[in-house]
Amino acid sequence: MRVSEFDFDLPEELIALRPAVPRSASRLLHVGDGISDKHFTDIVDLLTPGDCLVVNDTKVIPAQLTGVRPARAQGGGGAVTLDVNLHKILPGTEHNARWAAFVRPAKRLKPGDVVQFGTKGEGGFSAQVEARDGAEIIFAFNCAGAEFDTKLKTHGHPPLPPYIARKRDVDDRDSQDYQTVYATEEGSVAAPTAGLHFTPEILSALKAKGVTQASVTLHVGAGTFLPVSVENTDDHKMHSEWGEISEETAAALTKVKQAGGRIVAVGTTAMRLLESAASPDGVIEPFKDETAIFITPGYNFRAVDRLITNFHLPKSTLFMLVSAFAGQQKMQAAYAHAIANQYRFYSYGDASLLELEK
Repeated sequence: MRVSEFDFDLPEELIALRPAVPRSASRLLHVGDGISDKHFTDIVDLLTPGDCLVVNDTKVIPAQLTGVRPARAQGGGGAVTLDVNLHKILPGTEHNARWAAFVRPAKRLKPGDVVQFGTKGEGGFSAQVEARDGAEIIFAFNCAGAEFDTKLKTHGHPPLPPYIARKRDVDDRDSQDYQTVYATEEGSVAAPTAGLHFTPEILSALKAKGVTQASVTLHVGAGTFLPVSVENTDDHKMHSEWGEISEETAAALTKVKQAGGRIVAVGTTAMRLLESAASPDGVIEPFKDETAIFITPGYNFRAVDRLITNFHLPKSTLFMLVSAFAGQQKMQAAYAHAIANQYRFYSYGDASLLELEK
């Protein structure tokens, strides 16, 4: 399909730079047989007993760092300050954590360079450049395990999406705002943002209504923000992310389906993991692996019946996914309605509840 089929004009003022306060005060667009305007608290009325809410319990790590490459002794110029965004953990050693990172300006680094984070000898840490591919750098850090985690929490910051980071600096509010209330498993460098609207009160109300809840884990990578640079979707290479569905959770979700209940994915990350784990006949299997599933119109959904998600970028893989799920023409109409009615877009924006187009 042509990527241009997923384009639309979005006024810049509709890009949310802060979440609604409280987080449940966001709006909700229900897209099913028709399109209706709701508030997110209405999700309790819109879900029904027997539905199962599947959340992604990944936790965002402080993956944004500022580092310094010291002046080179020969022919390398002076010291360089670098913006570093860790985006994928790699196999490491007992003493050296390894990460792939997007770096600006990456062209000022070469294999063998050492980048210092914080003050050397005063709680700081460093990483050596192993390789560079465009803006991506492979780093080997001088520590690992609990020591690395502690230093990252000391010197790192929440990795805000680029369309927010370009307009304002990260601050203390983001440490809480950019985290779901059920986040437990550290490893993401971007939040599963559909879950940001939920509060303990909403989750309790859903449970009391007979809506069950299950947790899966997909560690979201910064690749989720990368633009689609090809003209045809067949030529796009999807980023991979690590996910896990336990045997217990897989069995519980399969029972929900067999009993006639509906699987409600909270976010495209939960959706992609569930669809990666589902067999052709809809049985959700245990899963512990990387997934690079790329969902476009024409895909046959196996696991998910309803999707809660935010509003996505034009020509993005996520807008392609929601178009595949709810219908391409319907989603173009829904987004046109959302823009006309001043819905807030992207990570800190409003939400939608989408019904699977049969």
